Amino acid sequence: MSLESDPRRIRLLDDPLAIRAMAHPVRLEIHALLGEEGPLTAAEAARRLGISQALASHHLRQLAKYDFVEPAPGKDNRERPWRVVSTSQTWSRADLTPERAAAVNVLEQLMAERALDQLAKWQQRRPAEEPRWRDSTGIDHTGIYLTAEELTEVTGQIAALLQRYVDERPIDDKAARPPGSRHVHFTQIVTVAPPTPDAVPEAGADAVPEADTDIDADTDPKSGPEDGR
Repeated sequence: MSLESDPRRIRLLDDPLAIRAMAHPVRLEIHALLGEEGPLTAAEAARRLGISQALASHHLRQLAKYDFVEPAPGKDNRERPWRVVSTSQTWSRADLTPERAAAVNVLEQLMAERALDQLAKWQQRRPAEEPRWRDSTGIDHTGIYLTAEELTEVTGQIAALLQRYVDERPIDDKAARPPGSRHVHFTQIVTVAPPTPDAVPEAGADAVPEADTDIDADTDPKSGPEDGR
């Protein structure tokens, strides 16, 4: 889920069909590529991703069908580039219908798999990187006991810290990227363990769950900030 707050850049996904349309590994890659690099033709996107132009065209049309991308002005009548409609998507986890919850689960699983793939590629490159890039990346894991209110506070503080950079340098604004910056991926995975029997109060008050918070920072050699897709 994105951290971007600009209503011109963020899109609230409340249609299960649109969520499922985005929940495809190639479409996630194409959409991210357009956000990072700006308008591209199907042929250009295909070359960058190592897929056929026909496959890229198919997925671009599917993304356009659900308003994730749109045609962009070309250099001439023959060139047909595409651009993102919004650089980020978000969805409310409150009051999810069963159909919407199922679609969100699929999308989140694909996003986690994409993050693991990015981590594996970074681990291959990491030995050759300078310590200033190498030392702040990888996986950190912390397991702590929090109340629901404390968990909201912690995740909110993390989001607020990243929000500063998201606001200062939108992912598709190349001019806002500082010299020497590189594309850094932050993937936050937060899970809550079930309450243990001895942690349930006799009065029936809310139990205090264990919150496991994983924040995976993966550095990519592309320039620019990350928006948390």
